[in-house]
Amino acid sequence: MRDSVCRVKRRLFGLLGVLSCCAGAAQAQQGLRLTQDDLQKRANGVLALMSFSIVPDITTSSLNIGGGGGSTSGSTEFFMTQLGGGDTISDSVPIYLEGVLAASRYDPTFIATQGAESRRIPTKWNSLSATGGIGWDFKLTDELKLRPIFNFALGNVTSDLRAASWYVGRKTDSDVDFLDKGSLNAYGLGGSLMLDYEHYRPGYEVDVELRYSDMRLQSFDSSAAVRGRATAQSANLWARYRAPTGAILLQRPLRYVLELTHSEFLGDQRGILGFDRLTSIGAGLELDSSAYDVFITRTRVVGRYVFGTNVSGFSVGLAVSF
Repeated sequence: MRDSVCRVKRRLFGLLGVLSCCAGAAQAQQGLRLTQDDLQKRANGVLALMSFSIVPDITTSSLNIGGGGGSTSGSTEFFMTQLGGGDTISDSVPIYLEGVLAASRYDPTFIATQGAESRRIPTKWNSLSATGGIGWDFKLTDELKLRPIFNFALGNVTSDLRAASWYVGRKTDSDVDFLDKGSLNAYGLGGSLMLDYEHYRPGYEVDVELRYSDMRLQSFDSSAAVRGRATAQSANLWARYRAPTGAILLQRPLRYVLELTHSEFLGDQRGILGFDRLTSIGAGLELDSSAYDVFITRTRVVGRYVFGTNVSGFSVGLAVSF
């Protein structure tokens, strides 16, 4: 099927993307204490950002935004890497399984005031998340399947002031609970509905998927200063065309690959990074090694250009099939 997270068959892959987002200024009530509302907004925001890694979507798995966006100000960075895959067990046992592991780093900079003095307080928020899914293939025709999927996710965000903790301790004696070695744990429950079209012929192959995903994230067992929740909803259309180039490598035809992906973001994902939709176009090559007694049967490299409102980026994806 595809290189996107949770939307492949018999393949394992990694995708890397860098997102630039924004963190707003936070005002201190006493010394460098941050108000509960400030921390609550950050908790909800970081869960909304986490939703980009738990909901499968190739456009957000490989994205590079040059400047900040959304409704906040002050530039920071959001870095994300993912590893995942999915497959239907067999035609006779049409159970579909998928999974994603993701790690991200978010570096919000808070601006706290103390009288006439203001200080930038850099923080490091690191997150890990895992998403699983189990579905069932309902065969509508020989080439078209309807696939409902139940999804679940677990995630953790840890905060570390690091160098800034010296300033907080020496200058203010303030207790910044969540920012200094705090933790936010979250779980997510939801589902997806997918239409999967596979049109395979000796001279070419066509894959098309239409997927709607809905996940609800909620914090639990976290630092007392923060509680968060977010709704992740997206609709995605993905298409791939593969055909022989005419060249023969490893006793098999070398294929060229063309891709098109379009995503519409809904819920709390909508506008948080300054855009509501993204489109990706890609081209690459696929090497077939099935003539040899090796574990990997196909290797594919695809370059992609991603664009949307005030957004553009490039990426390279690597996928292998088993």
